[in-house]
Amino acid sequence: MDTQQTLSPLTIALHWVIALTIIAMLGIGFYMSINEYYPLYDWHKSIGVVIFAVILLRVWWRMRNGWPVPVRAYPALEHRLARATHWVLIVGTVLMPISGMMYSGLGGYGIKVFGWVMVAGNKNPATGQTEPIHAGLAQLGAFTHEWLGYLLVVAVVLHIAGALKHHLFDKDRTLLRMVGR
Repeated sequence: MDTQQTLSPLTIALHWVIALTIIAMLGIGFYMSINEYYPLYDWHKSIGVVIFAVILLRVWWRMRNGWPVPVRAYPALEHRLARATHWVLIVGTVLMPISGMMYSGLGGYGIKVFGWVMVAGNKNPATGQTEPIHAGLAQLGAFTHEWLGYLLVVAVVLHIAGALKHHLFDKDRTLLRMVGR
C-alpha cells in the first residue's frame, strides 16, 4: 500500500511502464501522422493493445489503493491542478487505446498484436480496398485519438513540470517517492 512516505513497488512500476510507453507512443504517433510513415502502424497498434491491459491494471490498482497521499499540505489551487492533471492522465490513457482500436477496427484496418489477428481487416474482395465497418464510429475514434494525443502531451508536460517543481523548488519527497527512494 502507498503511504505519505513511500509508494508500493507496484504503484512505481505501473507509473513508469505506462509513462515511458505513453511518451514513446505519443512521439511515434505524431511522427507517423506528420510524415505519413505507415510501416510503424503495426508496432504502434500492437504496443497500444498491450499497454491497454497494463493501463487497466493501473486503473484497478488506483481504485483499490486510492490516490497517493501528498507528501505535505499544498495550496488548494495547486492541489486542484494536480488532481485535474492526474484525472486527465488516467482517463486519457484509458481512452487513447480505446479510440485507436475504434479507429483501426471499425475503419476496416483490423487490429493485430505482433502479427496475431484480433480483429480482421475488411477488404473488398473485388477491389482489394479497405472498407470501413462503421465509418462514423471510425471517424469518431480517429478524431478522439488525435485530440487525446494533444491533450495528453499537455498533461504529461504539466505532470513533469509539477514533479520538477516539487523536487527543485519545494525540495520535498514527491519525485523521490516515485523513484522508490
